Amino acid sequence: MENQIKSNFKKIISKLDFTNAQKEIKEKNIDNFLKKGFPNKRLEDWKFSDLKQIISNNFEDLNFLNENNTELKKGEIIEDLEANKLIFVNGVLSNIDFKYENLEKIEIEKNADLNEEVNQNALLNLNSAFVSNCIKVTIKAGYQFKKPLVLYNYLTEGLNSSGINTRLDLDLENDVALDIVNVSNKSSNKNFLNFRQKINIGQNSILKNYSLDINQTDSIKYMHKEINLSKNSHLEYFILSAGSKFLKHDINCSLNSEYGSISLNGIINLKNDQHHEIKTVINHNEENCKSYQLIKSVLSDDSKGVYQGKIFVDPKAQKTDGYQLSRAILLNENVEFNAKPELEIYADDVKCSHGSTSGNIDENSIFYLMSRGLSYSDSKKLLTNGFLNEVIEKITNENIKNFVKKITGIEV
Repeated sequence: MENQIKSNFKKIISKLDFTNAQKEIKEKNIDNFLKKGFPNKRLEDWKFSDLKQIISNNFEDLNFLNENNTELKKGEIIEDLEANKLIFVNGVLSNIDFKYENLEKIEIEKNADLNEEVNQNALLNLNSAFVSNCIKVTIKAGYQFKKPLVLYNYLTEGLNSSGINTRLDLDLENDVALDIVNVSNKSSNKNFLNFRQKINIGQNSILKNYSLDINQTDSIKYMHKEINLSKNSHLEYFILSAGSKFLKHDINCSLNSEYGSISLNGIINLKNDQHHEIKTVINHNEENCKSYQLIKSVLSDDSKGVYQGKIFVDPKAQKTDGYQLSRAILLNENVEFNAKPELEIYADDVKCSHGSTSGNIDENSIFYLMSRGLSYSDSKKLLTNGFLNEVIEKITNENIKNFVKKITGIEV
C-alpha cells in the first residue's frame, strides 16, 4: 500500500495547480506519513483501535486520486430540516446554498493556504498531503444565523477502495451564533474518509455542532476537530455515532480565555461488528472556564465501543469547573467496551471529576416491565432508549433535537 500512496502523491502534485509553498508543505507531510504509517496500538491514543490493522483487513489498496464521478443524485439530501447547505461529493465541495442568510456576512475561501508546520499526527499529515482544496468559511462579526448549516458528505455509488481527504476550517468572529449539522449518506462500498477541521470561536460567540453518523456504511472514517474558544464563548457539541463500520471522533478543544464553556455529549449505539471510538481532550488554559462531558454507549452483537477522555488544567487555569462521565450498557457477552478517563491538573483552585461505568442491562427492570405486559424485547428497547434519551435531551436546538429523535426512534 505504501507504493500505491507514493504513486498517487506524485500524480496529484504534478496534476493539480498548487503553489510552490503548498507543494513544499505537502511533500513534508507525505514524508512524515510514510515514516509513521497508519497508527497502530503501540501508540497510546490508538491502543484500543489499531487503524493499521483495520485498514489492512478492509483494503488491499487505497486510491487517493479521487477521480470518480462527483455528480450528486437528486433526492439524496435530507429534507427534514430547513437548513443552509455545504455539499461535498467524494470529498470535493460541490454545492453552496445559504438561501436563508445574508451572504455579505459569510466569506468562503475555496483554496485556502495550509499555512502550518508539519503535525505529529500521521493522519493529519495524510490529509494535508492529499487534500485538493482547503475550504475556509468565515462568519463576520455580529451575525446570527437564521437556520442551521448542514455539512453533507456524499459518496457516489461508483466510489470504492478510495481514500478521501477533506478539510473545512471555520472561523466565527466575535458575537456570532451558528448551528452546524454534519451528516453523510448511505454507502455499501468500503472507503477511507479522513476529515479534518479547525474551528475558531470568537469572543461572545456560540457554536452548536451536531455530528450525526446515522446512515449505514462499510466505510472506515476518521474525524479530527481542533476547536479554540475565546473569551465568553460557548461550544455545544453532540455526537451520534451509529452508522459506519469504523469511526473515530478525535476532538481537541482549548479554552484559551476566561469565561469560556463547553458542553460535549455523545452516543455510541452499535451492533454487528461495528467499532467506534470517541476521544476528547479538553484543555483549560485560562481561569473561570467550564466543561461538561457525558458519553453513553449501547453495544450489541460483536461490536466494540471506546471512550478516551482527558481534562487538562493549566497552572493558571484557576476556578476551573470540569466534569466528565462515561456510561455503557453491554447487551451480550461478545461486545467489548474500553474507557480511559483522565485528569491532568496543575492548578489548585479547581472543581474537576470524572467517572466511567459499564455493565449489563438491569434484569429486575426488565422483569418489572414484563410484569406490566411488555415483551422482553420491548422492555429492553424501552430501557436502552431511556438510557440514551438523557443525552439527546441536552440538545438545545429543539428542531434538531426532534430530528435526532425521529431518525433514531429514541422517544420515551
